[in-house]
Amino acid sequence: MFNAITHSQIYVLDQDEALDFYVGKLGLEVAADIPLGFMRWLTVSVPGEQGRQILLEEPGGPMMSEETAGQVRDLVTKGAMAGWLIFTTADCHKTYEELLAKGVEFTEPPTERPYGIDCGLRDPFGNRIRFTQPRV
Repeated sequence: MFNAITHSQIYVLDQDEALDFYVGKLGLEVAADIPLGFMRWLTVSVPGEQGRQILLEEPGGPMMSEETAGQVRDLVTKGAMAGWLIFTTADCHKTYEELLAKGVEFTEPPTERPYGIDCGLRDPFGNRIRFTQPRV
């Protein structure tokens, strides 16, 4: 029936700040930045992997009323609306050190797990991010 997931969405409170974090610090690339009038369609992806994009969406219309958007912004600020992103990397320790040097704050350093090595961080809006070096 389906053959791919093309887009996932997370809420951010400021798309320019999100770009600075996801592109400037994490090294993702802008896949689309399209002003639609009622919203800005802003997606990022792993370099060279445009088949899967992350929509960095500000809460608002036309999907929700301004009252609901305000409630969602409050929940995002509290970390209650945080989404999850999980990336893979060839070298978890090296990626951790590179991101640490760029000022990324981590919630958990690289840790051995049954499935490999992974670590955790949060974006400026509370979304949880992990990256894993899978066991081979």
